[in-house]
Amino acid sequence: MYGGMGFETDTFLEISLKLPERHKVELGPARLDAIVRVGGILDAHIENLRKGRFGLGRAKHLEDVVFPRLEEKCLEILEGLPPESRAFREAEVREAFNRARGSINVLRYMEFYRYLDSKTPEVLEVLRDLVSFETVAPPGNNYHEIIDYLIPIFRDLGFETEKVVMPPEIFDQRCGVAGLVGDRVNLRARLDVGAEKTLVIYTHLDVVPAGDGWSSDPFDLEIRDERVYGRGVADSKGAVAALIVALQAVEACGKHRYNLEVLLTTDEEVGGYSGLCYFTDEGLVNGDCMLCMDSFSDDIIIGCNGIITWQATVRGKSVHSGASFLGENAIEKALPVIEALLALKKEVEARRSTLRASSELEPYGVTHVRPMLNVAVIHGGIKENIVPDRCVVRGDRRVISEEKMEEATAEMERAVAALDVDLEWRSWMGYPPMRINPDHPWVSEVSRALEKAAGKKPRPAGAQYSLDQSYVVDVTGIPSCVYGVGRQTDSNPHGPDENVTLDDLLIYTRFLGSLMTG
Repeated sequence: MYGGMGFETDTFLEISLKLPERHKVELGPARLDAIVRVGGILDAHIENLRKGRFGLGRAKHLEDVVFPRLEEKCLEILEGLPPESRAFREAEVREAFNRARGSINVLRYMEFYRYLDSKTPEVLEVLRDLVSFETVAPPGNNYHEIIDYLIPIFRDLGFETEKVVMPPEIFDQRCGVAGLVGDRVNLRARLDVGAEKTLVIYTHLDVVPAGDGWSSDPFDLEIRDERVYGRGVADSKGAVAALIVALQAVEACGKHRYNLEVLLTTDEEVGGYSGLCYFTDEGLVNGDCMLCMDSFSDDIIIGCNGIITWQATVRGKSVHSGASFLGENAIEKALPVIEALLALKKEVEARRSTLRASSELEPYGVTHVRPMLNVAVIHGGIKENIVPDRCVVRGDRRVISEEKMEEATAEMERAVAALDVDLEWRSWMGYPPMRINPDHPWVSEVSRALEKAAGKKPRPAGAQYSLDQSYVVDVTGIPSCVYGVGRQTDSNPHGPDENVTLDDLLIYTRFLGSLMTG
């Protein structure tokens, strides 16, 4: 009714609120009816918003400015009514404003998603910039450069930013990985909106080496067949680009539900001791809940395996291969070590966690997360005519949440302890297993945000891989969920032609916006 007369405009609002006072006219119940009745001024504003008039940010303006003023005017009118009719009219006003605010919540998301859907070019532009920084680890170049690119972006969005360099002595002591050079640079950005709770959002900026087999330059973003190709687009620079555009959307037409702490760190791909681990130990991870974006969009990850790296060094004696019987072949002596570990592998990998595995692995017969024991690297010998005096075998052990890291280490040591070889065994405990209660309210909240964005109900699952996020959970106890962009089996992370679909990028941007605004 009133929408066709222009009564939903801000000009009419001023008239309806001020004109009667200026002319000493008291409309009383009639003016109340004009505001709250079905088809009245409140409903006209909602219908106008539904049709997309007035431009960006209208839902926020209605909720923050227009409706409070209208409600205040209604309360003034109610004060002047006879007591016998006031209670009934108060209930009528409450119902009308509750109805209007409920509609605003729905329409705000429509407006918000329309804006995000129009911003795919901006997501791709930011992602192109991020991919162009060759933050390959090792060695870990261009860390300063990518952080310096990000700092002004977050400052323009109202964040306080801090460029954090891990002290070299701590990195050398805690990480100890060869081939790394330069400063270990990380970004911490904080936004205080006066909310009761703080959401921590994290991922890493380093990527694995490109390797061979690419059909295009891995550090020059390429778009073809509705997919985006480049090193790190799935793991995990695509998530950073989506986050930046989602934040811009909230600033333009949304409202933050949480204070935010964004952690963009380095050296996750190195393993051992990442920038996130350093933040954790320095007390720089502070929040009520946490989203790790270093994952895939198959399921919401609430658990993952821990990791132990091991090394077996077998020693022999070098001689000329023409008289090899005078020496001791370290490679041959390493075979019983490998055989013992492979025997243990069968035992270990027959175990199962109670945590359900990713839905992407079901076609491979994997229904629950399982522990792993891998023989991954072997080095031995220097020339064909020299009996090798040294053979080094390396691998890792993936530990499910039902196992203890210490027992998994001891189990491997026992497997090789009785062998009649000159053996040096070493192992290093990396990230522990992680397990979050699937009934935790934070898991439900992340699930709701994703359902709004994707239109389907996700499921909580566990990951076969290991995450530095588990270090945060182990130390701080912050309830955490892990959800990223890309697909575990389809995006080929860590391989040639790493990619994500444009649809997955859009859905992920929607998900982040929904999570931050509630």
